[in-house]
Amino acid sequence: MTTAVRWRSIPELVRDAAERFGDAEAVVDGELRLTFAELAHRVRCTAGAFASAGVGPGDRVALWAPNSAEWIVAAFGLLTAGGVLVPVNTRFRDEEAHDIVVRSAARILLVQNGFLGRRFTGPPGVPVIDLKRDGFLASGRPLEHKAGEDDLADVIFTSGTTGRPKGVMTTHGQTLRLYAEWCELAQLRQGDRYLIVNPFFHIFGYKAGLVASLMKGATVLPVDVFDVDRVLELVERERVTVLPGPPTLYHSLLAAGGGRDLSSLRVAVTGSADIPVELVRRITTELPFRHLMTGYGLTEAGTVTASRPGDPYEAIATTVGRPCEGFEVRIADDQEVLVRGYSVMRGYLDDPEATAEAVDEDGWLHTGDLGELDGQGRLRIVGRKKDMFIVGGFNAYPAEIEGFLLKHPAVAQVAVIGVPDDRMGQVGKAFVVPRGEVTQAGLIAWAKERMAGFKVPRYVEFRTQLPLNATGKVMKDQLS
Repeated sequence: MTTAVRWRSIPELVRDAAERFGDAEAVVDGELRLTFAELAHRVRCTAGAFASAGVGPGDRVALWAPNSAEWIVAAFGLLTAGGVLVPVNTRFRDEEAHDIVVRSAARILLVQNGFLGRRFTGPPGVPVIDLKRDGFLASGRPLEHKAGEDDLADVIFTSGTTGRPKGVMTTHGQTLRLYAEWCELAQLRQGDRYLIVNPFFHIFGYKAGLVASLMKGATVLPVDVFDVDRVLELVERERVTVLPGPPTLYHSLLAAGGGRDLSSLRVAVTGSADIPVELVRRITTELPFRHLMTGYGLTEAGTVTASRPGDPYEAIATTVGRPCEGFEVRIADDQEVLVRGYSVMRGYLDDPEATAEAVDEDGWLHTGDLGELDGQGRLRIVGRKKDMFIVGGFNAYPAEIEGFLLKHPAVAQVAVIGVPDDRMGQVGKAFVVPRGEVTQAGLIAWAKERMAGFKVPRYVEFRTQLPLNATGKVMKDQLS
């Protein structure tokens, strides 16, 4: 059954949330506490500020800042002025960020100077406004532009871990329909307290976080930099109920030990190509979450598949669920996952060649992920086309190997890559963050008892941490 959507645009959602939830807390950011009514008023004033600065319908504005109440007001204020949001990864250096600002033709760049001790600069000719210091957000008269469901809402650039980032174009209607369903699958409720560690510049934090919370009347608690002690303190003090994140978040919670009251936690949401079965088991047995949703998504389409409430444990642990309403998923001859549906992007910004390469003439998005479907139509991700390596003629998938290695009691985190080998062409190398005593020889011997010989890593390198991007994914291009 299709989830009913009552809004034509995200600004309409903001206004409707104020009418429905009024004096309930919408945002808690340090000492700042905003009700839904107060948030909507600030958003409308910010829309007026954008209009006064010459930003009109369809104009793009870049937002290069960490999670905060000001980010929320700025983003929704821009959309309410009819503008198009271009979030920028806070881990990008100046040259990387300037490339996105210029390619998106952003009229203005909003920043938060001082974050991580940095001063954020803009490319020549683009005005730079500090979210927290310049008074811009409160400087306008209340305004709301009537956007439509087919109007472009945002251009979100891919992470760029495998090449130059590309700008993914998505409309208001696409976002609203998909994340209305996401709320139901995640069991998000009115009154939930949603701690968002996922960056707002990513769809997990922005759409499955901010947009979803407005839909259901959940309180957003933004976290700018993940620190496990701070997160645990906020969960206890603010009685957090919803805590989604990448697998690394739950690894950290499990490693932090006891001493905090985490009993309020109810909903966990995670998913990636390399979420291990053992981690899913530990989340559901060692932490107080009562509902765990796993899923699969990408910037070019949003959340594509998800587990369903009531799914058996084995399905949640070993797959990323079934397609969301309005999506088709099929597996190509080379095992690539292909996706088709209403939420597939409108294209890459100013890049018709890359768009045509990603979305074929029949509307299938070629994801670059490798997978398989089980008898119930649930998707299992086995790796990335670009990650796969060939050992003596056999295809080896790092995600599968990592899943095996994470079952070892002394392995906390692991990433596997292929490295050159004179005899076999390539062999596996594992980078391991241990949580107990383990040796290279011991881990390799343990692996040989559990997986085919060509899958067993020939080398193991121990690390205190793995290089992660801001969304929690391991940056394998930094491993060698």
